[in-house]
Amino acid sequence: MTSSSHRVGAPSLGEVVNVIEELYPLRWADDGDPVGLVVGEPEAKVSTVLYAVDPVRAVVEEAVALGVDLLVVHHPLLYRAVHSVAADTPKGRAVHDLISHGIGLYVAHTNADSPQHGVSQSMAEAFGLEEITPLVPEPADPLDKVVTFVPIDDAAQVIDALAAAGAGAIGDYDRCAFVSTGEGTFRPGAGARPTIGVLGDVTHVDEKRVEMVLPRASRRRVVAALRAAHPYEEPAFDVFELAGWDDNRGHGRLGRLPSPLTLRDFADEVLKALPETAVGARISGDLDERVQTVALAGGAGDFLLDAVKASEADVYVTSDLRHHPASEFREHGGPALIDVPHWAAEWSWLPVAQRAIADALARKGHETSSTVSRICTDPWNQRASRQRGV
Repeated sequence: MTSSSHRVGAPSLGEVVNVIEELYPLRWADDGDPVGLVVGEPEAKVSTVLYAVDPVRAVVEEAVALGVDLLVVHHPLLYRAVHSVAADTPKGRAVHDLISHGIGLYVAHTNADSPQHGVSQSMAEAFGLEEITPLVPEPADPLDKVVTFVPIDDAAQVIDALAAAGAGAIGDYDRCAFVSTGEGTFRPGAGARPTIGVLGDVTHVDEKRVEMVLPRASRRRVVAALRAAHPYEEPAFDVFELAGWDDNRGHGRLGRLPSPLTLRDFADEVLKALPETAVGARISGDLDERVQTVALAGGAGDFLLDAVKASEADVYVTSDLRHHPASEFREHGGPALIDVPHWAAEWSWLPVAQRAIADALARKGHETSSTVSRICTDPWNQRASRQRGV
Protein backbone atom coordinates (compact mmCIF):
# COMPACT_ATOMS: atom_id res chain seq x y z
CA MET A 1 0.00 0.00 0.00
CA THR A 2 1.05 3.58 -0.58
CA SER A 3 -0.29 6.53 1.36
CA SER A 4 -0.12 10.30 1.68
CA SER A 5 -1.61 12.80 4.12
CA HIS A 6 -2.36 16.51 4.52
CA ARG A 7 -3.29 17.88 7.92
CA VAL A 8 -5.61 20.88 7.96
CA GLY A 9 -9.34 20.03 8.35
CA ALA A 10 -11.58 17.19 7.14
CA PRO A 11 -13.82 18.06 4.16
CA SER A 12 -17.34 16.85 3.61
CA LEU A 13 -18.05 14.16 1.05
CA GLY A 14 -19.74 16.79 -1.09
CA GLU A 15 -16.58 18.90 -1.04
CA VAL A 16 -14.46 15.90 -2.04
CA VAL A 17 -16.87 15.12 -4.87
CA ASN A 18 -16.59 18.72 -6.11
CA VAL A 19 -12.80 18.43 -6.22
CA ILE A 20 -12.91 15.10 -8.05
CA GLU A 21 -15.32 16.49 -10.60
CA GLU A 22 -13.15 19.56 -11.16
CA LEU A 23 -10.32 17.20 -12.12
CA TYR A 24 -12.52 14.66 -13.93
CA PRO A 25 -15.71 16.43 -15.08
CA LEU A 26 -18.71 14.19 -15.58
CA ARG A 27 -19.27 15.67 -19.06
CA TRP A 28 -16.08 13.91 -20.20
CA ALA A 29 -17.61 10.48 -19.57
CA ASP A 30 -18.93 8.34 -22.42
CA ASP A 31 -22.69 8.46 -22.91
CA GLY A 32 -24.39 6.13 -20.46
CA ASP A 33 -21.28 5.56 -18.34
CA PRO A 34 -22.46 5.39 -14.69
CA VAL A 35 -19.90 7.71 -13.12
CA GLY A 36 -20.20 9.85 -10.02
CA LEU A 37 -21.26 9.32 -6.43
CA VAL A 38 -22.90 5.92 -5.91
CA VAL A 39 -23.12 5.66 -2.12
CA GLY A 40 -22.71 8.27 0.60
CA GLU A 41 -24.16 11.26 2.44
CA PRO A 42 -22.83 14.53 0.96
CA GLU A 43 -22.67 16.08 4.44
CA ALA A 44 -20.56 13.25 5.92
CA LYS A 45 -16.98 14.08 6.84
CA VAL A 46 -14.17 12.41 4.88
CA SER A 47 -10.90 11.96 6.71
CA THR A 48 -9.64 8.83 4.95
CA VAL A 49 -9.87 7.67 1.33
CA LEU A 50 -9.02 4.36 -0.35
CA TYR A 51 -8.28 4.23 -4.09
CA ALA A 52 -8.80 1.04 -6.11
CA VAL A 53 -9.57 -0.10 -9.64
CA ASP A 54 -12.50 -2.45 -8.92
CA PRO A 55 -15.21 -2.24 -6.23
CA VAL A 56 -15.15 -6.02 -5.74
CA ARG A 57 -15.70 -7.83 -2.45
CA ALA A 58 -12.00 -7.99 -1.49
CA VAL A 59 -11.63 -4.22 -1.96
CA VAL A 60 -14.80 -3.43 -0.01
CA GLU A 61 -13.56 -5.66 2.80
CA GLU A 62 -10.24 -3.79 2.73
CA ALA A 63 -12.09 -0.45 2.94
CA VAL A 64 -14.04 -1.73 5.96
CA ALA A 65 -10.90 -3.09 7.64
CA LEU A 66 -9.05 0.20 7.14
CA GLY A 67 -12.02 2.20 8.41
CA VAL A 68 -11.97 4.63 5.49
CA ASP A 69 -14.74 7.14 4.83
CA LEU A 70 -14.63 6.99 1.03
CA LEU A 71 -13.72 4.44 -1.63
CA VAL A 72 -12.79 5.94 -5.00
CA VAL A 73 -12.71 3.42 -7.85
CA HIS A 74 -12.22 3.43 -11.60
CA HIS A 75 -14.65 0.71 -12.66
CA PRO A 76 -18.36 1.13 -11.93
CA LEU A 77 -20.05 -1.10 -9.38
CA LEU A 78 -23.42 -0.91 -11.15
CA TYR A 79 -22.40 -0.89 -14.80
CA ARG A 80 -25.81 -2.00 -16.04
CA ALA A 81 -29.25 -1.13 -14.77
CA VAL A 82 -30.34 -3.16 -11.75
CA HIS A 83 -33.69 -3.60 -10.06
CA SER A 84 -32.39 -4.83 -6.74
CA VAL A 85 -29.42 -4.38 -4.45
CA ALA A 86 -30.42 -7.18 -2.12
CA ALA A 87 -27.54 -8.36 0.03
CA ASP A 88 -27.69 -11.90 -1.38
CA THR A 89 -25.89 -10.75 -4.57
CA PRO A 90 -22.22 -9.63 -4.73
CA LYS A 91 -23.05 -6.10 -5.83
CA GLY A 92 -25.89 -5.79 -3.36
CA ARG A 93 -23.63 -7.05 -0.58
CA ALA A 94 -21.08 -4.38 -1.50
CA VAL A 95 -23.73 -1.65 -1.31
CA HIS A 96 -24.97 -2.90 2.09
CA ASP A 97 -21.46 -3.20 3.52
CA LEU A 98 -20.49 0.28 2.37
CA ILE A 99 -23.64 1.89 3.76
CA SER A 100 -23.56 0.00 7.05
CA HIS A 101 -19.97 1.10 7.66
CA GLY A 102 -20.54 4.69 6.56
CA ILE A 103 -18.25 4.42 3.53
CA GLY A 104 -18.99 6.47 0.41
CA LEU A 105 -18.35 5.08 -3.07
CA TYR A 106 -17.32 7.27 -5.99
CA VAL A 107 -16.69 6.11 -9.58
CA ALA A 108 -14.44 7.97 -12.05
CA HIS A 109 -14.38 5.82 -15.19
CA THR A 110 -14.26 7.11 -18.77
CA ASN A 111 -14.17 10.70 -17.50
CA ALA A 112 -10.80 9.77 -15.95
CA ASP A 113 -9.37 8.15 -19.10
CA SER A 114 -8.55 11.20 -21.20
CA PRO A 115 -7.30 14.14 -19.04
CA GLN A 116 -3.80 15.09 -17.90
CA HIS A 117 -4.28 13.38 -14.53
CA GLY A 118 -5.98 10.44 -16.24
CA VAL A 119 -5.28 6.79 -16.93
CA SER A 120 -3.40 6.96 -20.24
CA GLN A 121 -1.28 9.92 -19.13
CA SER A 122 -0.44 8.04 -15.92
CA MET A 123 0.71 5.01 -17.92
CA ALA A 124 2.89 7.16 -20.18
CA GLU A 125 4.57 8.78 -17.20
CA ALA A 126 5.04 5.41 -15.47
CA PHE A 127 6.83 4.13 -18.59
CA GLY A 128 9.16 7.13 -18.58
CA LEU A 129 7.96 8.59 -21.88
CA GLU A 130 8.78 12.12 -23.00
CA GLU A 131 7.02 14.53 -25.39
CA ILE A 132 3.67 13.01 -24.39
CA THR A 133 0.60 14.00 -26.40
CA PRO A 134 -2.88 12.51 -26.82
CA LEU A 135 -2.99 9.84 -29.50
CA VAL A 136 -6.45 11.04 -30.54
CA PRO A 137 -6.99 14.56 -29.12
CA GLU A 138 -10.38 15.61 -27.84
CA PRO A 139 -11.66 19.10 -28.68
CA ALA A 140 -11.35 21.60 -25.87
CA ASP A 141 -14.56 22.46 -24.07
CA PRO A 142 -16.22 25.19 -26.19
CA LEU A 143 -15.78 28.79 -25.10
CA ASP A 144 -17.71 32.01 -25.67
CA LYS A 145 -16.66 35.61 -25.21
CA VAL A 146 -19.02 38.15 -23.72
CA VAL A 147 -18.54 41.85 -24.50
CA THR A 148 -20.46 44.63 -22.78
CA PHE A 149 -20.23 48.41 -22.33
CA VAL A 150 -20.46 49.87 -18.84
CA PRO A 151 -20.16 53.36 -17.30
CA ILE A 152 -16.59 53.70 -16.02
CA ASP A 153 -17.53 53.76 -12.32
CA ASP A 154 -19.61 50.56 -12.62
CA ALA A 155 -17.14 48.40 -14.56
CA ALA A 156 -15.59 46.68 -11.52
CA GLN A 157 -18.94 45.51 -10.13
CA VAL A 158 -19.98 44.08 -13.51
CA ILE A 159 -16.63 42.26 -13.87
CA ASP A 160 -17.06 40.82 -10.37
CA ALA A 161 -20.57 39.62 -11.18
CA LEU A 162 -19.51 38.00 -14.45
CA ALA A 163 -16.58 36.29 -12.72
CA ALA A 164 -18.86 34.95 -9.98
CA ALA A 165 -21.12 33.48 -12.68
CA GLY A 166 -18.21 31.62 -14.32
CA ALA A 167 -16.66 34.06 -16.79
CA GLY A 168 -13.03 35.14 -16.87
CA ALA A 169 -11.34 31.86 -15.82
CA ILE A 170 -8.18 31.12 -17.86
CA GLY A 171 -6.01 28.31 -16.55
CA ASP A 172 -5.09 29.01 -12.93
CA TYR A 173 -6.28 32.64 -13.17
CA ASP A 174 -9.75 34.02 -12.56
CA ARG A 175 -11.53 37.37 -13.07
CA CYS A 176 -9.59 37.77 -16.33
CA ALA A 177 -10.96 40.66 -18.42
CA PHE A 178 -9.83 43.05 -21.11
CA VAL A 179 -11.03 46.60 -20.50
CA SER A 180 -10.79 49.56 -22.86
CA THR A 181 -12.31 53.04 -22.67
CA GLY A 182 -14.53 54.79 -25.19
CA GLU A 183 -17.69 56.80 -25.59
CA GLY A 184 -21.21 55.40 -25.73
CA THR A 185 -24.17 57.34 -27.08
CA PHE A 186 -27.93 56.74 -27.05
CA ARG A 187 -31.27 58.57 -26.93
CA PRO A 188 -33.90 57.37 -24.42
CA GLY A 189 -37.35 56.85 -25.94
CA ALA A 190 -40.68 57.88 -24.48
CA GLY A 191 -41.17 54.62 -22.54
CA ALA A 192 -37.61 54.39 -21.20
CA ARG A 193 -36.46 54.88 -17.61
CA PRO A 194 -32.80 55.73 -18.20
CA THR A 195 -30.18 55.45 -15.47
CA ILE A 196 -28.26 58.21 -17.24
CA GLY A 197 -29.70 60.82 -19.62
CA VAL A 198 -33.00 62.58 -20.31
CA LEU A 199 -35.96 61.33 -22.38
CA GLY A 200 -35.62 62.46 -25.99
CA ASP A 201 -32.11 63.86 -25.62
CA VAL A 202 -28.97 62.37 -27.17
CA THR A 203 -26.71 61.25 -24.33
CA HIS A 204 -22.93 60.69 -24.39
CA VAL A 205 -21.33 58.56 -21.66
CA ASP A 206 -17.72 57.64 -20.95
CA GLU A 207 -17.83 53.84 -20.85
CA LYS A 208 -15.57 50.86 -20.51
CA ARG A 209 -15.74 47.97 -22.94
CA VAL A 210 -15.41 44.75 -20.91
CA GLU A 211 -14.48 41.45 -22.59
CA MET A 212 -14.41 38.09 -20.78
CA VAL A 213 -14.28 34.45 -21.90
CA LEU A 214 -16.61 31.83 -20.46
CA PRO A 215 -17.47 28.15 -20.89
CA ARG A 216 -20.32 27.87 -23.37
CA ALA A 217 -22.19 25.76 -20.83
CA SER A 218 -22.25 28.84 -18.53
CA ARG A 219 -23.67 31.23 -21.13
CA ARG A 220 -27.18 31.48 -19.68
CA ARG A 221 -25.89 32.05 -16.16
CA VAL A 222 -23.33 34.67 -17.24
CA VAL A 223 -25.83 36.64 -19.34
CA ALA A 224 -28.29 36.62 -16.44
CA ALA A 225 -25.56 37.94 -14.12
CA LEU A 226 -24.67 40.66 -16.64
CA ARG A 227 -28.27 41.85 -16.85
CA ALA A 228 -28.62 41.84 -13.05
CA ALA A 229 -25.37 43.71 -12.32
CA HIS A 230 -25.39 46.23 -15.17
CA PRO A 231 -26.71 49.67 -14.17
CA TYR A 232 -28.49 50.30 -17.48
CA GLU A 233 -32.14 49.44 -18.03
CA GLU A 234 -31.18 47.83 -21.38
CA PRO A 235 -27.49 46.88 -21.34
CA ALA A 236 -25.78 46.38 -24.69
CA PHE A 237 -23.75 43.19 -24.96
CA ASP A 238 -22.47 40.67 -27.51
CA VAL A 239 -21.79 36.95 -27.11
CA PHE A 240 -19.31 35.43 -29.57
CA GLU A 241 -18.67 31.70 -30.05
CA LEU A 242 -14.90 31.20 -30.15
CA ALA A 243 -13.17 28.87 -32.60
CA GLY A 244 -12.42 25.38 -31.30
CA TRP A 245 -9.05 23.69 -30.90
CA ASP A 246 -7.62 20.39 -29.68
CA ASP A 247 -7.26 20.02 -25.94
CA ASN A 248 -4.39 18.38 -24.07
CA ARG A 249 -6.68 15.46 -23.26
CA GLY A 250 -7.86 12.67 -25.49
CA HIS A 251 -7.86 8.92 -26.12
CA GLY A 252 -4.54 7.18 -25.54
CA ARG A 253 -1.12 8.77 -25.50
CA LEU A 254 1.87 9.01 -27.85
CA GLY A 255 5.39 9.61 -26.53
CA ARG A 256 9.05 8.79 -26.94
CA LEU A 257 11.53 6.88 -24.85
CA PRO A 258 14.63 8.90 -23.93
CA SER A 259 16.66 6.43 -26.01
CA PRO A 260 15.74 3.38 -28.11
CA LEU A 261 15.33 -0.02 -26.47
CA THR A 262 14.81 -3.46 -27.88
CA LEU A 263 11.22 -4.63 -27.74
CA ARG A 264 12.36 -7.23 -25.20
CA ASP A 265 13.90 -4.62 -22.90
CA PHE A 266 10.99 -2.22 -23.26
CA ALA A 267 8.52 -4.98 -22.39
CA ASP A 268 10.59 -5.65 -19.26
CA GLU A 269 10.42 -1.95 -18.34
CA VAL A 270 6.65 -1.96 -18.84
CA LEU A 271 6.23 -4.90 -16.50
CA LYS A 272 8.49 -3.27 -13.90
CA ALA A 273 6.37 -0.10 -14.01
CA LEU A 274 3.10 -1.94 -13.41
CA PRO A 275 1.98 -3.99 -10.39
CA GLU A 276 2.61 -7.70 -10.73
CA THR A 277 -0.09 -10.04 -12.01
CA ALA A 278 -0.23 -13.77 -12.70
CA VAL A 279 -0.50 -13.21 -16.44
CA GLY A 280 2.36 -10.82 -17.23
CA ALA A 281 2.18 -9.57 -20.83
CA ARG A 282 1.58 -10.85 -24.34
CA ILE A 283 3.91 -9.59 -27.06
CA SER A 284 3.63 -9.56 -30.84
CA GLY A 285 6.83 -8.60 -32.66
CA ASP A 286 10.53 -9.23 -33.00
CA LEU A 287 12.03 -9.04 -29.52
CA ASP A 288 15.30 -7.70 -30.91
CA GLU A 289 13.56 -4.90 -32.83
CA ARG A 290 14.42 -1.44 -31.49
CA VAL A 291 11.55 0.79 -30.38
CA GLN A 292 11.39 4.43 -29.29
CA THR A 293 8.04 5.97 -30.28
CA VAL A 294 5.35 4.45 -28.06
CA ALA A 295 1.58 4.54 -28.38
CA LEU A 296 -0.52 3.36 -25.47
CA ALA A 297 -4.02 3.32 -24.06
CA GLY A 298 -5.45 2.26 -20.73
CA GLY A 299 -8.22 -0.33 -20.84
CA ALA A 300 -9.36 -2.21 -23.93
CA GLY A 301 -7.46 -0.62 -26.83
CA ASP A 302 -8.86 -2.28 -29.98
CA PHE A 303 -10.70 0.88 -31.00
CA LEU A 304 -7.45 2.85 -31.41
CA LEU A 305 -5.60 0.47 -33.74
CA ASP A 306 -6.15 2.65 -36.83
CA ALA A 307 -4.89 5.73 -34.98
CA VAL A 308 -1.84 3.79 -33.79
CA LYS A 309 -0.96 2.77 -37.34
CA ALA A 310 -1.34 6.36 -38.54
CA SER A 311 0.91 7.61 -35.71
CA GLU A 312 3.94 5.66 -36.95
CA ALA A 313 4.58 4.38 -33.42
CA ASP A 314 7.09 1.56 -33.01
CA VAL A 315 5.00 -0.26 -30.39
CA TYR A 316 1.50 -0.10 -28.93
CA VAL A 317 0.86 -0.94 -25.27
CA THR A 318 -2.73 -1.62 -24.25
CA SER A 319 -5.03 -4.33 -22.88
CA ASP A 320 -7.64 -6.86 -23.99
CA LEU A 321 -6.66 -7.04 -27.66
CA ARG A 322 -8.74 -9.57 -29.56
CA HIS A 323 -7.29 -12.19 -31.87
CA HIS A 324 -8.61 -11.03 -35.25
CA PRO A 325 -8.06 -7.26 -34.87
CA ALA A 326 -4.53 -7.87 -33.55
CA SER A 327 -3.71 -10.36 -36.31
CA GLU A 328 -4.96 -8.09 -39.09
CA PHE A 329 -3.22 -5.10 -37.56
CA ARG A 330 0.13 -6.89 -37.62
CA GLU A 331 -0.42 -8.38 -41.11
CA HIS A 332 -1.11 -4.91 -42.50
CA GLY A 333 2.11 -3.41 -41.23
CA GLY A 334 1.11 -2.32 -37.74
CA PRO A 335 3.84 -1.92 -35.09
CA ALA A 336 4.70 -4.33 -32.30
CA LEU A 337 2.05 -4.98 -29.66
CA ILE A 338 2.35 -5.40 -25.91
CA ASP A 339 -0.89 -6.52 -24.27
CA VAL A 340 -0.82 -6.02 -20.49
CA PRO A 341 -3.50 -6.93 -17.92
CA HIS A 342 -6.35 -4.43 -17.82
CA TRP A 343 -6.21 -4.06 -14.04
CA ALA A 344 -2.45 -3.46 -13.94
CA ALA A 345 -2.53 -0.79 -16.65
CA GLU A 346 -5.33 1.16 -15.01
CA TRP A 347 -3.83 0.75 -11.53
CA SER A 348 -1.11 3.19 -12.64
CA TRP A 349 -3.74 5.96 -12.42
CA LEU A 350 -4.49 5.42 -8.74
CA PRO A 351 -1.42 7.10 -7.19
CA VAL A 352 -1.74 9.95 -9.70
CA ALA A 353 -5.40 10.52 -8.79
CA GLN A 354 -4.55 10.17 -5.09
CA ARG A 355 -1.93 12.90 -5.33
CA ALA A 356 -4.00 15.22 -7.54
CA ILE A 357 -7.11 14.99 -5.35
CA ALA A 358 -5.18 15.31 -2.07
CA ASP A 359 -3.28 18.35 -3.38
CA ALA A 360 -6.50 20.01 -4.57
CA LEU A 361 -8.14 19.42 -1.19
CA ALA A 362 -5.09 20.74 0.65
CA ARG A 363 -5.20 23.94 -1.43
CA LYS A 364 -8.74 24.42 -0.14
CA GLY A 365 -7.57 23.96 3.45
CA HIS A 366 -8.79 20.39 3.96
CA GLU A 367 -7.18 17.49 5.79
CA THR A 368 -7.21 14.08 4.08
CA SER A 369 -5.28 10.87 4.42
CA SER A 370 -5.38 8.34 1.61
CA THR A 371 -4.23 4.86 0.65
CA VAL A 372 -3.86 3.09 -2.68
CA SER A 373 -4.99 -0.54 -2.60
CA ARG A 374 -2.47 -3.11 -3.82
CA ILE A 375 -4.98 -5.96 -3.89
CA CYS A 376 -4.80 -7.50 -7.36
CA THR A 377 -8.34 -7.66 -8.71
CA ASP A 378 -7.37 -8.89 -12.16
CA PRO A 379 -9.78 -11.79 -12.87
CA TRP A 380 -6.97 -13.85 -14.44
CA ASN A 381 -5.26 -14.94 -11.24
CA GLN A 382 -3.52 -18.13 -12.42
CA ARG A 383 -1.32 -19.05 -15.35
CA ALA A 384 -0.83 -22.54 -16.75
CA SER A 385 2.10 -23.53 -18.96
CA ARG A 386 2.83 -26.76 -20.76
CA GLN A 387 6.23 -28.20 -19.94
CA ARG A 388 7.87 -31.09 -21.76
CA GLY A 389 8.90 -34.06 -19.66
CA VAL A 390 12.52 -35.13 -19.69
